[in-house]
Amino acid sequence: MQYALLIYERPGAYDGLSEAEQEAITGEYMTISRDDQVVAGAHLQPAATATTVRVQDGKSVMTDGPFAETKEVFGGYFVAQADNLDAALALAERIPAIRMGGSVEVRPVVEHPA
Repeated sequence: MQYALLIYERPGAYDGLSEAEQEAITGEYMTISRDDQVVAGAHLQPAATATTVRVQDGKSVMTDGPFAETKEVFGGYFVAQADNLDAALALAERIPAIRMGGSVEVRPVVEHPA
């Protein structure tokens, strides 16, 4: 079964880290991305670069940035092929964001017949 590992980062989590510390964290993410269970993934640009699209009064309305201030922002994801939820959770536990004040939401991916 495939699982989406949705990575939420705490804004400012990297502030104050040395270049070497930031490179080490990036290395951890790259190691996870090369794991045999991982079939896809991406790191997103900061939330400030987002454009949010809504429909208001029957018309599309676009605003710069995320909708609301939050304690965590969606920073990226992995899609993993795992035998079960426990295996997906074990992979999620390796994601650096969780020890830096963020979180990882693990959800099964809906599989459609071919």
